[in-house]
Amino acid sequence: MNDIQKQIQQERDEARAVCDSSGASSQECAAAWDAVEELQAEAAHQKQQPEKTSFDVYCEDNPDAAECRVYDD
Repeated sequence: MNDIQKQIQQERDEARAVCDSSGASSQECAAAWDAVEELQAEAAHQKQQPEKTSFDVYCEDNPDAAECRVYDD
């Protein structure tokens, strides 16, 4: 997660530089801020996905284990 935060900060810095040189109403400025927004959306999406527990990882590696079996009623 820390890696995406670094990317977001780099894109913000780049967007500010582009907007300073091209103007705040330029297409380049808008595109640069769109890239920042996309990265922020991805970071939010990653936060929403729950991390796998040790048990989940174990069951993925050992689907035939007795404790990982799922019975349909």
